Amino acid sequence: MLAGRVKHELELLKRHVIVLKKVMEDGPIGIMKLSLETGIPDHRVRYSLRVLEQQGLIAPSTQGAVATKSAHEAYSQFKDELNRISYLTEEIKRIGS
Repeated sequence: MLAGRVKHELELLKRHVIVLKKVMEDGPIGIMKLSLETGIPDHRVRYSLRVLEQQGLIAPSTQGAVATKSAHEAYSQFKDELNRISYLTEEIKRIGS
């Protein structure tokens, strides 16, 4: 169903955001520590780190992942976008009522 795909994408996005926020707060931080502190399996942390690096939000270092200068601004914009998405989901719920 349509909603199943959206749910999957939102769960993936949630994981990426958890990893990004942890890197921004505690970086440099390695995969194992990220996994331990977030409860996310290390193979999934590794994937999220790869995606975040491709987006230019984190960078690898010898001590672990670090947030880039653009990460904080992107995170702020992301929160604004979430508010817009929340509004859209409320509209969709009203249509279905």
